[in-house]
Amino acid sequence: MVASWLSTCASIGMAVGPPLVYADQAFSIVKKKDASGFSRDVCAILLIANITRCFFRLGEYYELALLIQSVLMIFAQLALLYICIRYRPRLSPETLGPSSRPISFWQWPNYTQYIEFLAGLILCQGILFLIFGRSELFISMVGFFALGLESTLPIPQLISNYRQRSLYGFRMSTLIGWVGGDSFKTVYFFLQASPIQFKVCAIFQLSIDVLIIVQRVVYGNAAPTSALLAEEDELEQALALAED
Repeated sequence: MVASWLSTCASIGMAVGPPLVYADQAFSIVKKKDASGFSRDVCAILLIANITRCFFRLGEYYELALLIQSVLMIFAQLALLYICIRYRPRLSPETLGPSSRPISFWQWPNYTQYIEFLAGLILCQGILFLIFGRSELFISMVGFFALGLESTLPIPQLISNYRQRSLYGFRMSTLIGWVGGDSFKTVYFFLQASPIQFKVCAIFQLSIDVLIIVQRVVYGNAAPTSALLAEEDELEQALALAED
């Protein structure tokens, strides 16, 4: 009885916990009206990975809690992406000239363009699944792609922290949520005998979380030079307007 109750609580935590990790990050961005320090690529990784993970379940069964988690995460990241675009920093890729990425991937100026891309992704994956859905190799590849992509989640933030030499704008609560959530789900996957894709990718993702903890210790969270310059420019503009 107790074991069953604990299993139910663990499943609920697994389904609801990860999406809630980003609630504080979203609140912080809205409060500051500035999305600096949080990598928008995190949203890209989570959206693409969780959409693909939903298709993976059509070919290989895994816990219902993990499917619910994916659905909730998709909605959470769509909301967070909208907030990041609305409060993007003045010195963002969209305002600094042409993007170095092919077709300016995930650096588009309008929220609609992101939705159009995701709709196209769902359509393409649906067609591929209809054609190859009975192939065990295809299903296995879909699983490794979905979970492998999700395991790279902390990497854009790791790179952003390295470039800024700071964790400015990246909420400590988000980092704690990543480490705690990834530790919990790694144990959960092994106890629930989840598919091998979940186990391997969870271990890799947890190792990246540890590197970000090291960055937090080494760099701290002081504002980087670029952010300070932007604040000085805004102050100068405000003073100039006041004088006029």
